[in-house]
Amino acid sequence: MPTIVADNVWKVYSMTSFRPKSLSQMLTFRRWGDAKQIADARGLWALKGVSFQVARGESVGIIGTNGSGKSTLLKLLTGIMKPTRGSIRVNGRVSALIELGAGFHPDFSGRDNVLINGMMLGMSKKEIKRKLDDIVCFAELEKFIDMPVKYYSSGMQARLGFAVATSVEPDILIVDEVLAVGDVAFQEKCRRRIVEMNKKGVTLLFVSHSPGDVEALCEKAIWLDKGSVVEYGDSRRVLTHYLEKQTTGIQA
Repeated sequence: MPTIVADNVWKVYSMTSFRPKSLSQMLTFRRWGDAKQIADARGLWALKGVSFQVARGESVGIIGTNGSGKSTLLKLLTGIMKPTRGSIRVNGRVSALIELGAGFHPDFSGRDNVLINGMMLGMSKKEIKRKLDDIVCFAELEKFIDMPVKYYSSGMQARLGFAVATSVEPDILIVDEVLAVGDVAFQEKCRRRIVEMNKKGVTLLFVSHSPGDVEALCEKAIWLDKGSVVEYGDSRRVLTHYLEKQTTGIQA
């Protein structure tokens, strides 16, 4: 059974709110029914008929220029939003590294925030306490873990967020441009952890503007452009075609 299945997924963002001013307009609006007809005039289609499958344990990079639909796709995969049309099925426990440290309470200590975030990610108190020392050690925050998070630098918060999110033992790990965490040595430490998790059977979805990172971490790649899938397959082949297109666009 595939871990992730996207079947003809469309997503629209409304540009203006439609409020019928009469019974006639309301009936017309209801007859339209299909959101696409309304959105063609009043909305922005962020995804257009996106379909793909990811098998358990695969590593898949998602590439594309700004505005290609990458962030929208991640929000659908993590359940933050629902598709306008089509369906997405995600089988398994998901851990998403999207905005590291975004859910931390500034007045609580790092230790308290680890407990809160761990529970939000589905871990029990007992499980979090068992993993606490490893989380703190990985984040390299032993001296600061009992300080309020409001005194942490953004890098310290991101490191702690990465350590918590990757301690969940998920079935699916979704990573969105978060490898610029801390210094170069810590970034490499994060890459090694992601690779280790993938080798243990964790399915990886990795969004990045860095072709080098995608090639190093992913066996397959999905190329999105203006909300549509241009190509899905071997990461080296897809990246080669993607970079050729970017180079051609710059020269033109």
